[in-house]
Amino acid sequence: MGVGPGDPDLLTLAAVGAIEAADLIACPVARSGAESMAAAIAARWMRPHQRIIPLLFPMVDAAEPRRLAWHQAADTLAAEVATGQRVVLLCEGDASLFATGSYVLLALQQRHPDCPCRVIPGITAVSAAAAAANWPLALQQDQLLMRPCPEREDQLSQALDHAAGQARVLALLKLGRRWLWVRQVLERRQLLESSLFAERVGWPDQTLRPAQDVPGGVRPYFSLLLIRQSWPEVLP
Repeated sequence: MGVGPGDPDLLTLAAVGAIEAADLIACPVARSGAESMAAAIAARWMRPHQRIIPLLFPMVDAAEPRRLAWHQAADTLAAEVATGQRVVLLCEGDASLFATGSYVLLALQQRHPDCPCRVIPGITAVSAAAAAANWPLALQQDQLLMRPCPEREDQLSQALDHAAGQARVLALLKLGRRWLWVRQVLERRQLLESSLFAERVGWPDQTLRPAQDVPGGVRPYFSLLLIRQSWPEVLP
């Protein structure tokens, strides 16, 4: 289930109901002993009698450690469900969009096809950032493309060229270390002023400002960029 990007007030009623009714709450962590950001978001509705278990999902490029983590998580959750436990797996943002929960769902469907599953959606960081900044995401015949930030300048330039020709708004996720050169590309194209930079959306230290006001350098993993290159002809 998705718990949104950070602000507990953005959890849906369905998510709150599922948390309160759960016997066991599974929380993703990137390394052993680390705090779960998803659990921190949902903490307001977690109860002392509930079992809380961390599930390790290493942030590595190698395929096998990730597959092993998804399989182990699916096996753990299915075993608990088989005993009659009401189980929820918390996911930041939306459970179906670039989410750990999607991989676990696929593993459950493959390894435990009889295990009942329900996906509860959550508000994405992209939607939350646009709303907080009063920034319309898509209008009329606009297209909206959400994707991880490209790894190279030429890939970003190509994406911007295609977007300009298709009235396509770009939402680039996981800027992190790429922001240094991404900013340079936007500056050359005179897109800094019209682009929205967002960082740690929904958290107390949230950043929302025009990209031109954000200096170059390494930014946190949870940072994103909204880029609009044109507006529809018919506007108020």
